[in-house]
Amino acid sequence: MIFQPRIFSVLKTYTKKQFYSDLMAGVIVGIVALPLAIAFGIASGVSPEKGLYTAIIAGFIISFLGGSKVQIGGPTGAFIVIVYGIVQQYGITGLAIATFIAGVILVVMGFLKLGTIIKFIPYPVVVGFTSGIALTIFATQVKDFLGLHIERMPADFIQKWIEYVKNISTINVWALLVGIFTILIITLTPKITKKIPGSLIAIIAMTALVYLLRTKFGINNIETIGDKFNISATLPHATTPAINFDTIRTLLPVAFTIAMLGAIESLLSATVADGVIGDRHDSNTELIAQGIANIITPIFGGIPATGAIARTMTNINNGGKTPIAGIIHAIVLGIILLFLGNLTKHIPMACLAGVLMIVAYNMSEWRTFRSLMRNSKSDVAVLITTFLLTVIFDLTIAVEIGLLMAILLFIKRISETSTISVLTNKIDSTYAEQGMNNDELDIPKGVEVYEIEGPFFFGLANKFDEIMKQMGDKPRIRIIRMRNVPFIDSTGIHNLENLIRMSHKENITILLSGVNQNVKKSLETANINQIIGDENICSNINQAMQRANKLMKNTAK
Repeated sequence: MIFQPRIFSVLKTYTKKQFYSDLMAGVIVGIVALPLAIAFGIASGVSPEKGLYTAIIAGFIISFLGGSKVQIGGPTGAFIVIVYGIVQQYGITGLAIATFIAGVILVVMGFLKLGTIIKFIPYPVVVGFTSGIALTIFATQVKDFLGLHIERMPADFIQKWIEYVKNISTINVWALLVGIFTILIITLTPKITKKIPGSLIAIIAMTALVYLLRTKFGINNIETIGDKFNISATLPHATTPAINFDTIRTLLPVAFTIAMLGAIESLLSATVADGVIGDRHDSNTELIAQGIANIITPIFGGIPATGAIARTMTNINNGGKTPIAGIIHAIVLGIILLFLGNLTKHIPMACLAGVLMIVAYNMSEWRTFRSLMRNSKSDVAVLITTFLLTVIFDLTIAVEIGLLMAILLFIKRISETSTISVLTNKIDSTYAEQGMNNDELDIPKGVEVYEIEGPFFFGLANKFDEIMKQMGDKPRIRIIRMRNVPFIDSTGIHNLENLIRMSHKENITILLSGVNQNVKKSLETANINQIIGDENICSNINQAMQRANKLMKNTAK
C-alpha cells in the first residue's frame, strides 16, 4: 500500500509515557514556531497571521498523515523568495491557486512512487539554490534591519542594494540597535541554554524593550508589526479560489517549482530526522501528506508548507517520539493565535529582520558551498550557475537550468568513460570473458574487432560512426565486442541497425560478441536479432572468431 500514515501504526502501541514526551516537545515546538511563522509570513509578502494559519493547518495535516514519526511541517525560509515573487506578480489569489496546484502535483508524485527519485537531484543544485535563497532572504531584510525609509522596494536583487545605498542616510539607529541585539541574543542563547530557543527570547525581550521605549520614553520611530498590518486573531474562513485552464497554464511553472522545492526540503528533513532517531520514513506517504496539506492550506488563507528541518530537530531534541507531538504543536499555535494573537502587533520589524537574518545564515550552508568549490569543474559550474540564477533571476529558472546543466555534464562525463578501441592483430587472453580459452586469438585478415567499453548510448553512438569512417579499409567481417556494455539505448540501437544495414549493402557481415542478457533483450525487442541473424550474436569472442573463420572459408569457396 502506497499511503500509510505513521500515526496509525504508532497508536497501536502508544503509551502514557510517550504522550508526556510528545506533549512537552509539542508545546516547545509550538512556541518556537510562533516567531518563525510570523516572520516567514511577513517576508513572503503576506500578512503575519497567514504564516500562523499555515503552521497550524499544514503542521496538523503533515503530522497526522505523514510518513515520518517526528516531521514538523509549516512555512519555511526556502519558500520566502518564490512566494514573494508570486504575490507581487499574481496577487494572493494567484498564490493560493499555485499552492493548490503544487499540492496536487505532490500527491500525484507520491502515488507514482517518486519519493525515492527526488533523492537523486544533484547535490550542487540543492546547495546552489539553497544558498541563493539564503542570500536573497538576507537582502530582503536589510531595509527593516536598518530601519530605512524606502517607499517602494524593488523585487530585483541588484536594484534592492542600489536602493539601500541611495537611502542609507535614512537609517534608524534605534531599529539598528534592536536588530543587532536580536542577533546577539539568538547567537548567545545556545551557550546558556539549549532548551529555550534564542529567537523566542529575542522577540520577547525586544518587544518588551520597544514597548517600554514607546510608552515611557516617547520613542515612537521603531516600526512594529502593528504599524504595517492589521492582525486578525481569529481562525480563518474557507474560501475556494476560482481555477480555470488559463490560470493553471499560467501558474503551472511556479506551482511545479513549489512542489519540487517542497518535496526536496521535506524529504531531506525526514532523512536527517531518520539518522537521529534511527528510523526510516515512508517517502511516498510523506509526499502525499505534503500534497494534501498544500491543497487544504491555501483554502484557509495559508501559504506553501513543507517539512521544516530546524523545527523537526527541536521536536527530536525535546523528546518528540511520534506524530502526536506535531499535532500538539499545531494546537498550541492555534491557542496562541486565538488568545495572544493581538500581542504580536507589538513585535518590532527590526527584531523579525534579525531573526530572518539568522535563518538566512543557517540556510546558507557556506561551509558546504566552500567545500563543493574544491570539487570537479562540472560540479562547480552547476553550483555557481544555480546560485547566481537564484539570486539574479528566480528559483524556477535556477532549478530548471541547474538540473539541465547537471544532466548534460553527467552525460558528458559518462560518454568520456565509454570508449571504443579497434583490435586488428591479436586478442589478449588477459581480457577474455567467461567461456573463452586462455590462448591468444589471432585476428585473420579481413576481420576487424571493435571493443566497446561502457554504455552504448547516444553519447557513444556518434563516436562509433566516426571511428568506422576513419578506418578507411572495408573488412569482410566486423566483430563488435560488447562484453562490457551494461545497457544500450534507442539511439545506440538505431545506429547499430544502420551499421548492420549499410554493412549488408557493402557485403560486410556484422557479428556481435559477449552480449549480456539485458542488452540482448533490448536488441530482440527492436528486432535486431532478425536483421543480423541469431547465429551472428555470439556469447563470447571465441564463438565469434569461430563464426568469422567459418564465414571467411565459405566466402573463399
